[in-house]
Amino acid sequence: MPIPTPILLLALALASLAGCATPEPADSADGGWHAVQLPGKAGTRYTPATKDGREAIAADADRSASMWRRKLSVTPAAVAEVRFSWWLERAPDNASVADVEREDAGARVLFAFDGDHARLAPRTRMLFDLAEALTGEKPPYATLMYVWDSNAPIGTVIVNPRTDRIRKIVVDSGPMHLRRWRDHRRDLRADFRRAFGEDPGALVSVAVMTDSDNTASRAQAWYGAVTIDDGSVATAH
Repeated sequence: MPIPTPILLLALALASLAGCATPEPADSADGGWHAVQLPGKAGTRYTPATKDGREAIAADADRSASMWRRKLSVTPAAVAEVRFSWWLERAPDNASVADVEREDAGARVLFAFDGDHARLAPRTRMLFDLAEALTGEKPPYATLMYVWDSNAPIGTVIVNPRTDRIRKIVVDSGPMHLRRWRDHRRDLRADFRRAFGEDPGALVSVAVMTDSDNTASRAQAWYGAVTIDDGSVATAH
């Protein structure tokens, strides 16, 4: 029986969070940053840049969606505080991370975690198994995103409209702070507990993402370094 298209696309989207939707380039074997394309999507362009005196990665989305990602290996006990920064020049038009039809964001930082997959709901396990069969790697157990949304109040926790294994916390909202650096310091462990109701597993990857595919618009952002509390700096350059 053919796999229904919505289920197939969701499985591939889940798999892409693990960075396995497309083969990794050879120079990413050391855990360096690399582009991760999303199935059926034009890719956002990520390039090294300097913005207002800071080294950064520039993200230019034109009806596109993809990630700039780095694998990590942080034990559950070491998951604590993270720091990151972004500058949003232009947000996607009429976007909302709570609406499946308009699910774009000018700036996101994503943290992917391992966990006990046996605890997942049967439908989710089926989707994960399908993603693994299609790509050779299971999606992460849970993904927590920090997002800049166009409308949702700061502090809002939003469950992804398609899968509850992706949850988002709004840390910037609306146009008030456009065109300036925004610095964020978050207790990643506490935020994971708040979003998922359990302690986090091992932290297995970090990514940044600017997307504008669902709204067929443009978005432009810059990302500074992402610093993990164990002392490592997962700079996005």
